[in-house]
Order: sequence, then structure tokens, then C-alpha cells
Amino acid sequence: MGAAVATAAAGVTALLLALVLTEPLRRLALRRGITDRPSARKAHTRPTPYLGGVAVALATLTAGTLTALAGGVLDPVLGVLLGGAALMCTLGLIDDLRPLSAGLRLCIETPAAALVVLVGGHPDIFGGAIDAVLAVVWIVFVTNAFNLLDNMDGAASSLCMVIAVFACVTAPAGGRGGLGPVMAALAGACVGFLFHNRHPARIFLGDAGSLFLGFTLASSMTVLHDDVGGLAGPAVLVLATLVPTLDTTLVMLSRYREARPLMQGGTDHIAHRLRRLGLSVRQVVRSLSVFTVACCLSAVLVTYGLLAPGVALVAACVVGAGTVLLLLEIPSAPVTAAAGAAASGRMAAADIARSALPLRPTGGRRGRSLRPMAVPHSRAGRKAGPLSPTAGTPAAPQ
Repeated sequence: MGAAVATAAAGVTALLLALVLTEPLRRLALRRGITDRPSARKAHTRPTPYLGGVAVALATLTAGTLTALAGGVLDPVLGVLLGGAALMCTLGLIDDLRPLSAGLRLCIETPAAALVVLVGGHPDIFGGAIDAVLAVVWIVFVTNAFNLLDNMDGAASSLCMVIAVFACVTAPAGGRGGLGPVMAALAGACVGFLFHNRHPARIFLGDAGSLFLGFTLASSMTVLHDDVGGLAGPAVLVLATLVPTLDTTLVMLSRYREARPLMQGGTDHIAHRLRRLGLSVRQVVRSLSVFTVACCLSAVLVTYGLLAPGVALVAACVVGAGTVLLLLEIPSAPVTAAAGAAASGRMAAADIARSALPLRPTGGRRGRSLRPMAVPHSRAGRKAGPLSPTAGTPAAPQ
């Protein structure tokens, strides 16, 4: 079986499997009450079942493994990667059923990422153990970044599809032909799942799916760039995952500035802020996907030596920093009617207070005008300030 045929077969098989498996899992989730219920920190307005990620994982692992076996390319590296991905799906499923602490999740994600790096390798940047540590950190970061990115109908699945197609195209250049069919299977599974997950979504990925997607992509791209020296490896990895990286950075900065818990959910992601600009859900997902396509095309140019990796990294950092700064100006939470009325009331009270101040003349002899007089900041003045005859409030702020 030729490589191109095997890759296409893996993609089509995973698409059909995800398309068929999602509906029974959706019904099972509804019967068992495995649903994501609306809250003030979530954008959806009705209970929506989980377990969509289980369908994506089963489709990807089945199609990818069968294709690798048929082609005789199921080596230890691929086995460890697929095993780690299955572990992430299991971890996420447990978290969907009974929420786990962030520390416990990291204690499982980190060894799984370390095993992938130990067996499959990593890009060479500085040389030595520091590169392996950076690779493990990056895999864990992207895994959880996709978990955060799964905040709007079709967003995580669409972006994963784009990045997986990019990884599939560049797999032969990395000398890892066996990863091509796996990436094709991942992309096909996301397409099949999108028939159920596009807005308005009938089922969600859940942590089982988002952790699976992030870990599979990050691990595959790390292995694909094993022994790539200099800045080429980091440039490709950063460009391909720029949207999840920016989303996580934006959320962490926003919550830190507003003194909110960093790990508490909220409607402060890129997708939610774009919605507040007036874009529909489908327009938001389409915009993020187009941006990801542009980033992946840039990564392809770096992979084949048509774009300097240093230039690509600098451009990614500049664009990313500018995007985050602009998005920080958009409110991190919707302004409710009650909040707007309260703000209007405070402004009106301030205007009344200012209008109640006694007036004194200002300017020269020709241009005399009136302005409010300041109330003396003496103890007596604070204790018995004149009252406004209309509002019944002190004439000067206390």
C-alpha cells in the first residue's frame, strides 16, 4: 500500500468512525447525565452532553493503528505516542466524570510527555538535557492550551483539523512516515465530529477530547522535528500552535490583572471577546481557522527552508504580542443590564453632586464665568457639609 493511499485511507476511516460513534455516545451521555451544565462562567445556555472526545479518540487510534500495522510502520515511537494519547483521553474522561485537581493532572501529563520525548526525541536548540526539558514543558503546555481552547462550538476541533493536516503534509520531510496516517486520522476524526459539534453543538469534546487533541498534536510535532537544529524546530512548533498559545496567554494575563483565580473558567477567551465585537459563533471559528491556516503555511515555508526561522519567530512574537494587547482592551466579561444601570446611576449621582457645589467667578474682567467651589477639607467641613436641595446628598464627595 502506497504512503499516499494509506494516509488517505486513515483519514477517511477515522472520519466515518467519528461520524458513526458520536451519536451513540451522545445518547449514552444524556442517559447517564454526563453533561456540561450552563453557569455564569460558561457561554452555552443549555446542558450539553460530553463524550464527543471519546469518539474522536477511538476513531483516531483505531484508524491510525490499523494503517500503521498494514504498512508495517508501527514502531516503538508510534506505539508510545498512541499509548500516551490514549492515557490522556482516559485522564480527561475521569476528569469529566469527577473533576481532578490541576496538580494531579500535571503529575500524569508530565511523565507521559517525558516518555514520548525520551523515546521519540526532540528539536535541538541549546544542546543537552535542557532541550528535553523544554520539549516536555511544551507538550504539557499545548495539551492544556487545547483544554482551554475548547470553549466554543467547533473551535478546538476545527483548529486541530488544520494543524493535523499541516503535520500530515510535513511528516515525510521529518522522516516519520508512520505519523502521516496518524495525523490524517486525527484530522478526519475532527471532521466527522464537527458534523455534531458545529454551532449549535449537540455534543462537546469534554476534557477527554481536548486533552487527547492537544497531547497528540504536540507529541507528534515534537517527534517530527527530532534532531532539527537551531531555530527551525521552535519556529515551526510555535507557528503551528500560535492560536492556542495566544489564547492561554490572554486568559492568564487577563485573570492576573483582574485578580481572579487563574484556573477558574470564564468567558474571557479569544473566541468570547471576538463574539463581543459582534461576530457570530461560526464567524469566530472561521476567523481562528483562517489565522491558523496562515500560521501553518508559514511553518511549511520554514520547514522547507523558504523562510528564515529567526524572522518567522520574531514575526510570530510581534503579531502575538500585538494581538493579546488589543484583545485585552475588550471586556473580559459581558456587561449585564444590571451592571450598566448601576454604572449609569453612579455617573448620575456624581453629576448631581457636582451640580450642587456653590459657584464662584473665574477668569478676567471681560470673561467672567462660574465654576463649582471646592468644599474646604477641614474636619468641620466634612462633618457638616451643605446638602443638595434636590438629591439629599452631600454637596461634595466624602
